[in-house]
Order: sequence, then structure tokens, then C-alpha cells
Amino acid sequence: QVQLVESGGGLVQAGGSLRLSCAASGRTFSSLTMGWFRQAPGKEREFVAAISWTGGSTSFADSVKGRFTISRDNAKNTVYLQMNSLKPEDTAVYYCAADQYGSFRNRNSGTYDYWGQGTQVTVSS
Repeated sequence: QVQLVESGGGLVQAGGSLRLSCAASGRTFSSLTMGWFRQAPGKEREFVAAISWTGGSTSFADSVKGRFTISRDNAKNTVYLQMNSLKPEDTAVYYCAADQYGSFRNRNSGTYDYWGQGTQVTVSS
């Protein structure tokens, strides 16, 4: 079992920045592919970013590429999502997820095994 707890969400003006954190406990964190997803009201959950277990490889949704970065600190069992140049359309609940066996290239939420409770990000125009 893996427990994931997100933090760092909040209200920010367009053009601003936020950094989300996801602290993991339970299974060995360094063996997990980690991802971030988001879900806006009335929309399906969508992939945002993922990072390999080593931290050496990442992938991003086209909508956030160049604005968001994902990183991890295996010594702290934590994954981060740095969000810059935020837009109102980035408003959503952001979820951290862990995949025991998949690749960082995998963007299908159904293959992720563990999920956090989510943190709200609101970007005002």
C-alpha cells in the first residue's frame, strides 16, 4: 500500500506560480512512477505530468509543456509539480498518483494504482 498526500494548492492570479507537493508513505517510493492528474468541474480527469522512478525522465501534457515541471526527491519520498505562468484554464483539483509497474510515458489514469485526495488550484483572471 502507498499513501499519498498532496499540498500546496490555493488561489493565484493568472500568470502566477504554485508548487504542489505530494508526500508518499508505505511502499518504497523510489520504485514508483509518479504522476499528476487534474480534474476540472464537469470534465474528465486528465493527465498533467509524470516522472520515472529515477527522476531522469519526464512527460507532460501539451497544455502544460513549457510551463510546468515535475521533479522528485526520493530521499524525502516526495514528488513536486512546479506550475508557472498559470492560466484560468489550469483551475482544477490536482491529484498525485503512483504507478507500481508502468512507464512515465503512460498517460492513462486507469493504470495508476494509488491516488491522493487532491488539492484545489484556482487561477483567477
